[in-house]
Amino acid sequence: MKTKCPKCKGIGSVVVDYKECDACGGTGYEDDLFDVGSHFKGVNSKARAKFDLGSDQDIPCEVCNGKGQVEVFEECPHCHGTGQVNVCRDCGKLMPDEIDVCDECSEKRKVEKMKHDEFEARQRAARDVYVLDSLCQMSDIDKNKLYKGKITRIERYGAFVSLNNNVWGLMRGDVSKYNVGEEIIVFITAIKSRDGKIDFAPAFVEEYRLKRLTKSIPRTLIDKLEEKKGRIVRIDGEVQQIQQTSGPTIFIINDESGTTEIAAFDKAGERSYPEIELGDAVQVIGEVNEHSGKTQIESSSMTKLSKENTLKLHKLIDDALNKKAEPQHVDFLVKSDVLNRLQPKMRQAAQKIRRAILDGRTILLRHHNDADGICSGVAMEKAIVPLIEKVNPSNDAQYYYFKRSPSKAPFYELEDVVKDLSFALEDQERHGQKLPLIVLLDNGSTEEDIVALMQAKIYDIEVVVIDHHSPGELLSKEERDGEIYDAIVAVDEYVDCHVNPYLVGGDSQLTAGALASEVAHLINPNVKELIKHLPAVAALGDRAESGEVYQYLELAAQKGFTKEHLAKIAECVDFEAYFLRFMNGRGIMDTILAVDNLDKHEKMIDALYKEYQKRIDTQLRAALPNIKRTQLENGIYFNLIDVEKYAHKFTFPAPGKTCGFVHDHVIKELGEDKPIVTLGHGPDFGVFRATDAVNEQYGFNVNEIVSTMIERVPSAGIDGGGHECAGSIKYIEGLGEEVLYKVVEEIQSLSKK
Repeated sequence: MKTKCPKCKGIGSVVVDYKECDACGGTGYEDDLFDVGSHFKGVNSKARAKFDLGSDQDIPCEVCNGKGQVEVFEECPHCHGTGQVNVCRDCGKLMPDEIDVCDECSEKRKVEKMKHDEFEARQRAARDVYVLDSLCQMSDIDKNKLYKGKITRIERYGAFVSLNNNVWGLMRGDVSKYNVGEEIIVFITAIKSRDGKIDFAPAFVEEYRLKRLTKSIPRTLIDKLEEKKGRIVRIDGEVQQIQQTSGPTIFIINDESGTTEIAAFDKAGERSYPEIELGDAVQVIGEVNEHSGKTQIESSSMTKLSKENTLKLHKLIDDALNKKAEPQHVDFLVKSDVLNRLQPKMRQAAQKIRRAILDGRTILLRHHNDADGICSGVAMEKAIVPLIEKVNPSNDAQYYYFKRSPSKAPFYELEDVVKDLSFALEDQERHGQKLPLIVLLDNGSTEEDIVALMQAKIYDIEVVVIDHHSPGELLSKEERDGEIYDAIVAVDEYVDCHVNPYLVGGDSQLTAGALASEVAHLINPNVKELIKHLPAVAALGDRAESGEVYQYLELAAQKGFTKEHLAKIAECVDFEAYFLRFMNGRGIMDTILAVDNLDKHEKMIDALYKEYQKRIDTQLRAALPNIKRTQLENGIYFNLIDVEKYAHKFTFPAPGKTCGFVHDHVIKELGEDKPIVTLGHGPDFGVFRATDAVNEQYGFNVNEIVSTMIERVPSAGIDGGGHECAGSIKYIEGLGEEVLYKVVEEIQSLSKK
């Protein structure tokens, strides 16, 4: 850096000697040779004024200023006459021209830069201020972090700052401006020992974000909590459910190994950790205890995991649960080509149900309210409930996580879905439960189901369908690998898994009760012996006949059930279902179906069957004399009965059952091999029953008849359907006669194949 030369003061020359002044001859004064009157008088006057002299005083020499000597100058040797020299910018030390900073100052600059960089780094890090949880100790703190504490005592030599009940230290210096109880942000200047001697200094930060520092302890998996009773543990998991009680808040947490309860308490009935929401990935630290016979953690802290750790945990849990949800490889209860072709779909259904249990989602089971549908529901219930109780810590877990409800119609109608969605959304709001998995049994495959399924899908609710009703015309059907068919039907757009024998070339003779029992066996193989007779009950209730049915009857015989007794069970189920209506009748149906209360089973069947027969006899005595019978020109025996006029109302059997019993009576008279169709009708509905011979010989199909009627009488508002030989049709009452007339025309137009 250039600056004035210190030797010559920037002049460029220095005094090296003195000589006699030539102007005054060394006297120091000017000669007074001029008289007052001369024209030089003015010069002398100026000189006297300059030196402030009186008239009687001598005038000093202006050249040497009265000294008598003048300086002799030479070029300054330091700056070589330039008047400037190069010095170190920092210390001023004389340096060569090409160097700006000396070596010593250059080293100092490096040290200063390092200190500055460190300071900047600390400033950037200072934006995170940590709050210690109640479990943190000296070993959990870090000298490079900022902490939020509270001043607990002030002395003349400093203030004591507490970070929590276990960690405190002294903030030295002038603390006159602080008060006891004041919160302050500090950093650690010295850790003198790990027994509690820490020095703090105040950290002045304007903008910062608080982070909770939890106890640094290793993670424990939930399935290992039994071994940790009475000890402090840390678990990382996902929040499945949040329940607010009159005391603590209960969080249901799961990880890749299991599920447990976390009890958190601030004030009675007040929500703890309000920032924690359903589905959050959290870290919990607390003491393992036992409550009501179940392992529970009393929480000391609960914090959300970072985004990165959340993704890692979710993947860990997802992979582990998918592996646990995979059903075991067990053989079907019977041998069947249709079941073999359906196996991938059935395993998929079992996997989705098992995964929902592990996820803490409610299983909402909907089934048709007849023997086949109820057998389906009970088989599933017996497989699912034990797994729910095993996975969930709550004693009443099955009431939270499982619901079974019958449907009056053989399809999932709007009335059903409105109830299901209403309860599901209410449970989510009140109890913090996840939205359910809906499992439809003995319904869900037909076009009538679509509106309800569409509404469920608006809420992204997962739906599994296990049904044997005809899904209608297959939009595509292609054989793959010689055994698996790909069948696209209308409902597939709205369901996540669809199990139906029609999709692999089968038909309705493989009942929903059989399919659901096989899937239940995949879900929980331990229920095999308990439920293996239910497919036979379902088949007899639905009048199914196939090779699989005979095998299921043999299975039931191994448990001591005769075909006659199984038929009685099916009829008693239908009878009791009529009075239960929309209740599932869990305990009663268990007794009737011989899956529980076995000591009461025989008595229950005897009592119900007697009343069942009595009511049927009463109904038939009214209906049989009023059957209109005819044999159509194409050879079909057609029977017509007005079940509104010639049958008892509002009692068992209902119109559909009455039509079935009338049809059975006609078959006994004419023989099963005859092509017989019976139509029971009311003002705005009709019920079809037909023998297999009509279907085989004439191609009779209730679904096709309903579709034809929709086209032929579009103003009648027709809908309906069912199986090929058993189903129903609905229409506007005012056009009832026209619809029935055209139905008869359609049946009469059928010709033998």
